[in-house]
Amino acid sequence: MKHTGSYLALFAFLIAYAAPQPAQAQGVDHSLFTTLLQNHVTDEGLVDYDAFAASESFDEYLDLLDQVDPASLSRNGQLALWLNAYNAWTIELINLHNERESIRNINKTLGIAIKGPWTQPLAKVGGVTYTLDDIEHGIIRKEFDDPRIHFALVCAAVSCPPLRQEAYIGTHLNDQLNDQSKRFLLDSPEKNRVDIPDNTVYLTKVFDWYAKDFGQNDAEIARYLVRFFPPGPERTFLASGKARIRFTEYDWTLNIY
Repeated sequence: MKHTGSYLALFAFLIAYAAPQPAQAQGVDHSLFTTLLQNHVTDEGLVDYDAFAASESFDEYLDLLDQVDPASLSRNGQLALWLNAYNAWTIELINLHNERESIRNINKTLGIAIKGPWTQPLAKVGGVTYTLDDIEHGIIRKEFDDPRIHFALVCAAVSCPPLRQEAYIGTHLNDQLNDQSKRFLLDSPEKNRVDIPDNTVYLTKVFDWYAKDFGQNDAEIARYLVRFFPPGPERTFLASGKARIRFTEYDWTLNIY
């Protein structure tokens, strides 16, 4: 009988060890968001906002984001969380305002965007409410210092990068960001293209607004792009540092279908 206490302690330990761990201890399960993106986003990245608005699964995913402790995740897990949160809450913002023309119509007063859509506190993550600007500039750009995030954050406009048909996952994040970058830079000539005869690289205005995230001048920005291009004349031209950069028109029409 003198060993009864030891046996009970061992039994309690085994029970605790076998018990399911909290979601954040295992990483966040973004599968709900992936299913929604697969079902309601086209190959071109256009969004069925009405389907998201009617989806209970989307409400469940937003609730999940609010329950996660970001600090409990790996660094890649945290970045994946914030990228998904930005994209998911942008969809929710569009639907909260029932906007179907342009995100820039949101929070206008007398036709003027005094506050604008990106300053509305609505994005709940880990029990804290953020604006979209908080997430992009105060967290993602500030803490992670990875220019590829500009190809993953989707501001609900036609000229934005295409919304990916899967959620970002910490364990696959590097491959996902590289693939997303290549897709945006190589497959959207109306937004990004290399014109060797004209010594020019035409780029989305994202490279204008956030130029310093990519380099200090045209040559550095062009060389940053090299990693996403396959071997060939365009890659050689970008690496030469001779390209001048011009920016394509930005279409703020809602990315809806």
